[in-house]
Amino acid sequence: MSTKPMTKTQLVATLAEEMGGDKKTATAALDAIAAIITREVSGGGAVTLPGLGKVMCRERPERQVRNPATGETMTKPADKQVKVTIAKALKDSVNS
Repeated sequence: MSTKPMTKTQLVATLAEEMGGDKKTATAALDAIAAIITREVSGGGAVTLPGLGKVMCRERPERQVRNPATGETMTKPADKQVKVTIAKALKDSVNS
């Protein structure tokens, strides 16, 4: 098992090998998937990647936070957070 994450170049090469195609096609496919997920999640939707999980945008309400350096309490405005829920099948395969 490697300690470094797979780079985009390595992912494209592996994807091309799995698809039986060339790297140019694999790069285009990967970029298209990233663009679709970005567009959908930034619009407030969610995308399910079968076997991997679900990527969604979650709205967080305005809340009180504390500055750790000064101890001052301040109000943080409402914002959005990208959340990824991992599929049970992937969890099970990692833990088996």
